[in-house]
Amino acid sequence: MIYKVYYQENIEEVPVRENTKTFYMEAASERDVRQKLKDRQINIEYIQLLEGKYLEYEKQQENFKLVE
Repeated sequence: MIYKVYYQENIEEVPVRENTKTFYMEAASERDVRQKLKDRQINIEYIQLLEGKYLEYEKQQENFKLVE
């Protein structure tokens, strides 16, 4: 499954919508995504499962790249 991760780069600051960034990750579950990201110093805001037409739409975007 493909997940879209919304995050802030600075873990010590209060999240601000304008600073939110995203990346895409393949994982078995949301828990698996969190497990893979536990060593990164980022503030995860939201993890969204992408499937169906929404996934197809996201794949067409130029910034779509899976992160390991």
